[in-house]
Amino acid sequence: MRKITMKGLIRVSKTIFITSSDKEKLLKMIGLEKEFHVGDKDYLQNLGRELEQAVVVQPEEIPGDVITMRSQAVLQDLDNDEQMTWTLVYPAEADLAENKISVLAPVGTAMLGYRVGDVVNWEIPSGLIRLQVKEILFQPEASGNFEL
Repeated sequence: MRKITMKGLIRVSKTIFITSSDKEKLLKMIGLEKEFHVGDKDYLQNLGRELEQAVVVQPEEIPGDVITMRSQAVLQDLDNDEQMTWTLVYPAEADLAENKISVLAPVGTAMLGYRVGDVVNWEIPSGLIRLQVKEILFQPEASGNFEL
């Protein structure tokens, strides 16, 4: 089953995982953004829905192949085999020049909770991009850091 979760993003319904600490921080961030941000807030609602549907686990129990906040992952465009490495970060830390993508960006929201092997279909004006999670290069929880 497909459902549109935000502009330009199609997610196949599946289980995603998130740590309890990431969920807590992200819900707090959503609340602050809603309070102080003027304008379109659809992206906040979309992230909120993702968080509500996710399976929440303790940081010590998250599988090492799941993208959590501040994880660095390799994604591959399945149509042209191009690989990209992104670190999933909070909005204030986002810097595309350093391959740090905000969790509020459509592809950032899509990455959260996905596992190695999962595919995200991302619609852009020129067509559909299919990105597969190929590898997790760094996950804070896997390295024993539960507070990043």
